[in-house]
Amino acid sequence: MNASPKMKTQGPGRPKDMEKRAAILDAAKALFTQGGFAGTSMDAVAASAGVSKLTVYSHFGDKDNLFREVIRAHVQERLPDDLFDFEAGADIRATLVAIARRYAATETNTESVGTFRAILSDCQSGGNPRFGRLIWEEGPARMHKLMGRLLGDAAERGQLEISDVSRATTQFLALLKGDLLIRRLFGCEDCAVQFAEEVNTNALAAVEMFMRAYAPRA
Repeated sequence: MNASPKMKTQGPGRPKDMEKRAAILDAAKALFTQGGFAGTSMDAVAASAGVSKLTVYSHFGDKDNLFREVIRAHVQERLPDDLFDFEAGADIRATLVAIARRYAATETNTESVGTFRAILSDCQSGGNPRFGRLIWEEGPARMHKLMGRLLGDAAERGQLEISDVSRATTQFLALLKGDLLIRRLFGCEDCAVQFAEEVNTNALAAVEMFMRAYAPRA
């Protein structure tokens, strides 16, 4: 008889572990959005993900780190770092349009706004303000750094004329938000389709205004 083939043992990082990690992140994302940080327990995350609480802790260490990873995964999924790469020969207007559309849609989608609303509720009810800082570091601060690098590269290549890159970055991101984020936060949009169109239109208008301000005068 032929000997049966030996089963290969799976080492660290095996697919099942990654599936569990993804399930935990998905569960935590939904629960943090619904109940905020204070209202979400590690027990609830484990139950929703279909894993043990020990598995949650083995992947993420503690609730603070799980929250940070949820925010990071949410942002990276929609606005990956390579979206902000400015390759040699690339056109700055086309690059800004691609970023503007993705960024504006991410800032105003229901999941982002739900998370923002939940964290604001935590802070206003006496929760620890460091959770707001986690969102700031993984969201706006990261965006400012990536956009600043891109705009600086464009200025060095003569495609933009910027004396203060940090200020120009803040202005560009503010143009993309307009009043759209606050309107969705307060539920002041009548039609989802019309609102999505307005988000896109505003993104394109923001790029045009920015280019009029910072395009090389020559």
